[in-house]
Amino acid sequence: MSRKRHSHTFVRGCAVRCVAVACVCLCLFVVYRYVVAPFAPRWLALYGNQYVPEGYSVRGIDVSHHQGCVDWEVVSRAHIGEESISFVFLKVTEGVSVVDRMYAANVRKARECGFVCGAYHYFSPRVPARRQAAWFVRHADVRVGDLPPVLDIEDAGSLSVDEVRAAAREWLRIVERRYGVKPIIYTYHKFRERYLDTEEFRGYPYWIAHYYVRKVQYRGQWCFWQHTDCGRLLGIEGDVDFNVFNGSLSDMRRLCVGGGK
Repeated sequence: MSRKRHSHTFVRGCAVRCVAVACVCLCLFVVYRYVVAPFAPRWLALYGNQYVPEGYSVRGIDVSHHQGCVDWEVVSRAHIGEESISFVFLKVTEGVSVVDRMYAANVRKARECGFVCGAYHYFSPRVPARRQAAWFVRHADVRVGDLPPVLDIEDAGSLSVDEVRAAAREWLRIVERRYGVKPIIYTYHKFRERYLDTEEFRGYPYWIAHYYVRKVQYRGQWCFWQHTDCGRLLGIEGDVDFNVFNGSLSDMRRLCVGGGK
């Protein structure tokens, strides 16, 4: 066989193999796209479906101005899976300059509809924690029977690990002293493991964000799990976060402000 013919045969062989590999890849993609993905929690939102973790009877949502004007009467009759909605977390403040414009209306109407309410502060790494705690206390309407105040800490900015821990300790200490209950810490599990995985933070209730999984990936005790950021619910236009409580309704009420009295 001539060198030229050998070269042509080699090229044809490579082309055939490339086509075969491409066909296999295409088949695998089609199988995943139309058979596997529509039923995988991570992709459910893309298909207009909502994965709702089983085994939890106490469900809730969290809202801010991003949800616009919520029809709380309709939400009070809505369900997540088979369960009605028991609790709602409401954004109050961020840093020392932001008050959520929908907070006052949301907390008033949510209470009127019988929801157990909780108030949360979004932590800014660029502002001293003491000032942020004072800003939250000034604007939050926290009452006996409400869920404990929440420190939403998920952005370290340019702070070191030690600085994040010191800031979190200060905010938590001030707010705990004001309301007489340990605040809830909201974060995602990797942030918790990197910045807050020390003994001083293990006594606080945790609200863990971990989306599109069948089981929350978190080493430790947790009270709330935010399992999706793209839930759909009657009474709310657009997406809303869905949450579960890790226990019974009576367990959750004991966690509330004044619940142990």
